[in-house]
Amino acid sequence: MNPTRIGVLYIVSAPSGAGKTSLVKALLKADPAIHLSVSYTTRAPRPGESDGRDYHFVDRERFEAMLAEGEFLEHAEVYGNFYGTAKSSITHALNTGHDVLLEIDWQGAAQVKRHFPQSESIFILPPSFNALRTRLKGRGQDSDEVIERRLAAAAEDVSHAEAFDYIIVNDDFDHALADLVAITRSIRLESPRQLKQHAALFEEFRRK
Repeated sequence: MNPTRIGVLYIVSAPSGAGKTSLVKALLKADPAIHLSVSYTTRAPRPGESDGRDYHFVDRERFEAMLAEGEFLEHAEVYGNFYGTAKSSITHALNTGHDVLLEIDWQGAAQVKRHFPQSESIFILPPSFNALRTRLKGRGQDSDEVIERRLAAAAEDVSHAEAFDYIIVNDDFDHALADLVAITRSIRLESPRQLKQHAALFEEFRRK
Protein backbone atom coordinates (compact mmCIF):
# COMPACT_ATOMS: atom_id res chain seq x y z
CA MET A 1 0.00 0.00 0.00
CA ASN A 2 1.23 3.48 -0.86
CA PRO A 3 -0.83 6.18 0.90
CA THR A 4 0.96 8.98 -1.02
CA ARG A 5 -0.58 8.04 -4.37
CA ILE A 6 -3.90 7.17 -5.95
CA GLY A 7 -3.65 4.06 -8.06
CA VAL A 8 -3.96 4.17 -11.83
CA LEU A 9 -7.02 2.57 -13.42
CA TYR A 10 -6.15 1.08 -16.82
CA ILE A 11 -8.93 0.03 -19.21
CA VAL A 12 -8.05 -2.39 -22.02
CA SER A 13 -10.60 -3.20 -24.73
CA ALA A 14 -10.51 -5.00 -28.07
CA PRO A 15 -12.70 -6.98 -30.45
CA SER A 16 -12.82 -10.72 -29.79
CA GLY A 17 -9.73 -12.40 -31.25
CA ALA A 18 -7.46 -9.32 -31.27
CA GLY A 19 -5.17 -10.86 -28.65
CA LYS A 20 -6.22 -8.69 -25.72
CA THR A 21 -6.27 -11.46 -23.11
CA SER A 22 -2.81 -12.75 -24.07
CA LEU A 23 -1.36 -9.24 -24.02
CA VAL A 24 -2.91 -8.47 -20.64
CA LYS A 25 -1.56 -11.70 -19.14
CA ALA A 26 1.92 -10.89 -20.44
CA LEU A 27 1.70 -7.34 -19.08
CA LEU A 28 0.67 -8.55 -15.62
CA LYS A 29 3.61 -10.97 -15.63
CA ALA A 30 6.01 -8.20 -16.67
CA ASP A 31 4.57 -5.70 -14.17
CA PRO A 32 3.26 -7.36 -10.97
CA ALA A 33 2.34 -3.94 -9.56
CA ILE A 34 -0.72 -3.94 -11.81
CA HIS A 35 -3.63 -5.96 -10.45
CA LEU A 36 -6.28 -7.44 -12.73
CA SER A 37 -9.84 -6.69 -11.74
CA VAL A 38 -11.80 -9.93 -11.83
CA SER A 39 -15.22 -9.34 -13.38
CA TYR A 40 -18.46 -11.22 -12.80
CA THR A 41 -20.06 -13.11 -15.67
CA THR A 42 -22.99 -15.42 -16.31
CA ARG A 43 -21.23 -17.31 -19.10
CA ALA A 44 -19.78 -20.77 -18.56
CA PRO A 45 -16.03 -21.12 -17.95
CA ARG A 46 -13.91 -21.86 -21.02
CA PRO A 47 -11.27 -24.62 -20.95
CA GLY A 48 -8.48 -23.63 -18.57
CA GLU A 49 -10.45 -20.87 -16.82
CA SER A 50 -11.11 -20.97 -13.08
CA ASP A 51 -13.51 -19.14 -10.79
CA GLY A 52 -11.97 -16.17 -9.00
CA ARG A 53 -8.92 -16.04 -11.25
CA ASP A 54 -10.35 -15.35 -14.71
CA TYR A 55 -13.90 -14.38 -13.71
CA HIS A 56 -16.36 -14.75 -10.88
CA PHE A 57 -18.76 -17.17 -12.56
CA VAL A 58 -22.31 -16.66 -11.28
CA ASP A 59 -25.79 -17.57 -12.47
CA ARG A 60 -28.13 -14.99 -13.96
CA GLU A 61 -30.22 -14.75 -10.77
CA ARG A 62 -27.17 -13.81 -8.67
CA PHE A 63 -25.99 -11.32 -11.30
CA GLU A 64 -29.39 -9.62 -11.50
CA ALA A 65 -29.54 -9.38 -7.69
CA MET A 66 -26.13 -7.66 -7.62
CA LEU A 67 -27.25 -5.34 -10.40
CA ALA A 68 -30.41 -4.41 -8.51
CA GLU A 69 -28.31 -3.58 -5.44
CA GLY A 70 -26.16 -1.20 -7.49
CA GLU A 71 -22.98 -3.21 -6.91
CA PHE A 72 -21.62 -2.87 -10.44
CA LEU A 73 -19.43 -0.06 -11.71
CA GLU A 74 -20.24 -1.18 -15.25
CA HIS A 75 -22.10 -4.04 -16.85
CA ALA A 76 -22.94 -5.23 -20.33
CA GLU A 77 -24.59 -8.06 -22.21
CA VAL A 78 -22.31 -9.72 -24.77
CA TYR A 79 -23.44 -12.65 -26.94
CA GLY A 80 -26.31 -13.35 -24.54
CA ASN A 81 -24.15 -13.36 -21.39
CA PHE A 82 -23.80 -10.66 -18.74
CA TYR A 83 -20.51 -9.17 -17.53
CA GLY A 84 -19.98 -6.70 -14.70
CA THR A 85 -17.29 -5.04 -12.57
CA ALA A 86 -17.81 -4.65 -8.82
CA LYS A 87 -17.60 -0.98 -7.84
CA SER A 88 -16.34 -1.36 -4.26
CA SER A 89 -13.27 -3.45 -5.08
CA ILE A 90 -12.04 -0.95 -7.70
CA THR A 91 -12.49 2.08 -5.45
CA HIS A 92 -10.74 0.42 -2.51
CA ALA A 93 -7.77 -0.70 -4.61
CA LEU A 94 -7.24 2.75 -6.13
CA ASN A 95 -7.58 4.56 -2.80
CA THR A 96 -4.92 2.32 -1.25
CA GLY A 97 -2.43 3.10 -4.01
CA HIS A 98 -2.83 -0.02 -6.16
CA ASP A 99 -2.91 0.07 -9.95
CA VAL A 100 -5.86 -1.82 -11.43
CA LEU A 101 -6.51 -3.10 -14.94
CA LEU A 102 -9.97 -3.69 -16.35
CA GLU A 103 -10.29 -5.98 -19.36
CA ILE A 104 -13.72 -4.97 -20.69
CA ASP A 105 -15.55 -4.08 -23.91
CA TRP A 106 -16.04 -0.57 -25.27
CA GLN A 107 -19.48 -0.25 -23.66
CA GLY A 108 -18.07 -1.00 -20.22
CA ALA A 109 -15.12 1.29 -20.89
CA ALA A 110 -17.48 4.20 -21.57
CA GLN A 111 -19.33 3.55 -18.32
CA VAL A 112 -16.10 3.37 -16.32
CA LYS A 113 -14.84 6.62 -17.88
CA ARG A 114 -17.93 8.40 -16.62
CA HIS A 115 -17.26 7.23 -13.05
CA PHE A 116 -13.45 7.52 -13.24
CA PRO A 117 -12.60 10.23 -15.81
CA GLN A 118 -8.93 10.01 -14.76
CA SER A 119 -8.73 6.39 -15.93
CA GLU A 120 -6.52 5.56 -18.92
CA SER A 121 -8.06 3.58 -21.79
CA ILE A 122 -6.24 1.43 -24.35
CA PHE A 123 -7.75 -0.21 -27.43
CA ILE A 124 -6.14 -3.26 -29.08
CA LEU A 125 -6.62 -3.65 -32.84
CA PRO A 126 -5.96 -6.75 -34.96
CA PRO A 127 -3.71 -6.09 -37.99
CA SER A 128 -6.58 -6.65 -40.44
CA PHE A 129 -10.12 -8.00 -40.74
CA ASN A 130 -8.88 -11.14 -42.50
CA ALA A 131 -6.27 -11.73 -39.80
CA LEU A 132 -9.01 -11.53 -37.20
CA ARG A 133 -11.09 -14.08 -39.10
CA THR A 134 -8.09 -16.42 -39.25
CA ARG A 135 -7.44 -16.05 -35.50
CA LEU A 136 -11.05 -16.77 -34.60
CA LYS A 137 -11.16 -19.85 -36.81
CA GLY A 138 -7.81 -21.00 -35.42
CA ARG A 139 -9.20 -21.09 -31.88
CA GLY A 140 -11.39 -24.04 -32.79
CA GLN A 141 -13.87 -23.00 -30.09
CA ASP A 142 -16.75 -21.54 -32.11
CA SER A 143 -19.00 -22.56 -34.97
CA ASP A 144 -18.88 -20.68 -38.29
CA GLU A 145 -22.13 -18.94 -37.31
CA VAL A 146 -20.66 -17.70 -34.03
CA ILE A 147 -17.48 -16.57 -35.77
CA GLU A 148 -19.48 -14.49 -38.25
CA ARG A 149 -21.36 -12.88 -35.35
CA ARG A 150 -18.06 -12.09 -33.65
CA LEU A 151 -16.69 -10.55 -36.85
CA ALA A 152 -19.78 -8.37 -37.21
CA ALA A 153 -19.42 -7.31 -33.57
CA ALA A 154 -15.72 -6.58 -34.17
CA ALA A 155 -16.58 -4.02 -36.83
CA GLU A 156 -18.84 -2.28 -34.30
CA ASP A 157 -16.15 -2.46 -31.61
CA VAL A 158 -13.49 -0.90 -33.85
CA SER A 159 -15.81 1.99 -34.71
CA HIS A 160 -15.47 3.11 -31.07
CA ALA A 161 -11.66 2.97 -30.93
CA GLU A 162 -11.32 6.74 -31.35
CA ALA A 163 -12.86 7.25 -27.90
CA PHE A 164 -9.82 5.59 -26.27
CA ASP A 165 -6.68 7.35 -25.08
CA TYR A 166 -4.27 4.93 -26.76
CA ILE A 167 -4.49 2.48 -29.69
CA ILE A 168 -2.17 -0.50 -30.24
CA VAL A 169 -2.14 -2.65 -33.40
CA ASN A 170 -1.36 -6.23 -32.43
CA ASP A 171 0.47 -7.34 -35.57
CA ASP A 172 3.61 -8.58 -33.82
CA PHE A 173 2.91 -9.80 -30.27
CA ASP A 174 6.26 -8.77 -28.75
CA HIS A 175 6.03 -5.31 -30.30
CA ALA A 176 2.46 -4.86 -29.11
CA LEU A 177 3.44 -5.94 -25.60
CA ALA A 178 6.34 -3.48 -25.57
CA ASP A 179 3.88 -0.74 -26.58
CA LEU A 180 1.49 -1.74 -23.80
CA VAL A 181 4.25 -1.75 -21.18
CA ALA A 182 5.50 1.62 -22.43
CA ILE A 183 2.05 3.16 -22.08
CA THR A 184 1.55 1.97 -18.50
CA ARG A 185 5.01 3.14 -17.45
CA SER A 186 4.68 6.56 -19.05
CA ILE A 187 1.32 7.14 -17.35
CA ARG A 188 2.93 6.53 -13.96
CA LEU A 189 5.56 9.17 -14.76
CA GLU A 190 3.11 11.98 -15.51
CA SER A 191 4.00 15.12 -13.60
CA PRO A 192 0.87 15.38 -11.40
CA ARG A 193 1.31 11.77 -10.21
CA GLN A 194 5.03 12.19 -9.56
CA LEU A 195 4.58 15.51 -7.76
CA LYS A 196 2.12 13.89 -5.37
CA GLN A 197 3.98 10.63 -4.87
CA HIS A 198 7.33 12.34 -4.28
CA ALA A 199 6.02 15.39 -2.41
CA ALA A 200 8.60 14.93 0.37
CA LEU A 201 11.46 14.93 -2.13
CA PHE A 202 10.28 18.13 -3.77
CA GLU A 203 9.76 19.74 -0.37
CA GLU A 204 13.32 18.83 0.59
CA PHE A 205 14.67 20.77 -2.39
CA ARG A 206 12.35 23.73 -1.74
CA ARG A 207 13.85 24.11 1.74
CA LYS A 208 17.38 24.48 0.40
